[in-house]
Amino acid sequence: MRAVVQRVDGASVAVDGQVVGEIIGEGLCVLVGVTHEDTPERCAQLARKLWSLRVLKDEKSCSDIGAPLLVISQFTLYGDARKGRRPTWNAAAPGPVAEPLVDEVVAQLRKLGAHVETGRFGADMKVSLTNDGPFTVLIEV
Repeated sequence: MRAVVQRVDGASVAVDGQVVGEIIGEGLCVLVGVTHEDTPERCAQLARKLWSLRVLKDEKSCSDIGAPLLVISQFTLYGDARKGRRPTWNAAAPGPVAEPLVDEVVAQLRKLGAHVETGRFGADMKVSLTNDGPFTVLIEV
């Protein structure tokens, strides 16, 4: 499981021109990619890492200050463009496998007490955010 984490000062995701998820103010925008070997246990591990990651101002975590997270599925995180000019997506789990695992990351975050907004799995999404820093980190579990 792979996540691109961006510290943001507000973020939203829209589908067909309608906002389906939005966080206001300080928080994290998280793009989550799932591969074939991922499990619900890895989902819980990623959720704990995201909730406690000390990357907000003054080295605080979302759990320290109750900052929200916007979690968006992103199969392209497992794209491989090492050969040729067109990426392959072989390492990305198919939708029927990936969707419940992304949902499990969200459920685990909420179980920890997080306010989580989401995109819509498989949709053509438009993500807007203000990257604060800029600050972006890659997490793999």
